[in-house]
Formats: sequence, structure tokens, C-alpha cells
Amino acid sequence: MTIIIQEDSFSISKLILELSEKDNVGAVVSFSGYVREFSKEKQLKYMELEHYPGMTEKALESIVQKAKSHWDIEQTTIIHRVGKLLPKDIIVGVIVSSRHRSNAFKACEFIIDFLKTDAPFWKKEISDKGEVWVSERQEDIIKKANWNKLD
Repeated sequence: MTIIIQEDSFSISKLILELSEKDNVGAVVSFSGYVREFSKEKQLKYMELEHYPGMTEKALESIVQKAKSHWDIEQTTIIHRVGKLLPKDIIVGVIVSSRHRSNAFKACEFIIDFLKTDAPFWKKEISDKGEVWVSERQEDIIKKANWNKLD
């Protein structure tokens, strides 16, 4: 498991290649998230992301461990940016390798769904209409609740 929190941009392709070269890999599934240009009918100028060092990494490790308890996965990489991000900047990457594609697909979706609700990141959007701290979306809470039915 690799967890990276950084300000700099990253190459999702490079991270996918690194996981695909490991042993026991039959599938690599990835998710790449980007900063949207618009949020609730406001044109985004930029976004500021903050996190709680140490606590954030532990939360992400816990999410990966939960995924491993449900699916047979080999390796995972989660990379998330903090700091000032512009529209269209890559913000997050989740890469999961497994012997079989079904495990990799499900685990990758599970990880990003739990990351959205359980990882301590704080996002502030600065738009043409001012500044606002982003709160949890109901859609993300529902997705997490559906996964909780696995237990």
C-alpha cells in the first residue's frame, strides 16, 4: 500500500505502470479525479485543500484495509493533492491491482467512495461569487451507506 499526500501534480500513467509491473497482477484499475471548472452554477477560480498530516494517511490506510477485507487485491496506491489547485488540475488518484478485474474494480470504487466521506480533507472553493468551504454531498453519504451493507 502506498499513500501519498503532496502539493505537486503527478502522472497517473506512471503510477499505473508501477503497479502493473508488480507480481500477481492480472488487472489494474484506476480512478483519476480533477478539479471541476464549475460548482453549483459558480465559475471556480481555484480550490484550496487542507489536510491533517498523519491523521489523513491513517484514515486512508484504514480505508484500504477495509477494501482488502472484502476483495482479494494485491497493491493499492492513493495519491491526493493539497494546496492551491486550479480548474482541470488532477486532484486524486486511486490505483488498485489484483489477480482478477472484478476485485480491482470493486475495491477501487469502494476506496474512492470512502475517501470522499472518511478522509480528513477540507476544501475551500474560490469562485466568481466568493469563497465557500465544501461540505459532504448527500450523494457521497448514500454511496458509503450502500457499501456498509457488505458488513
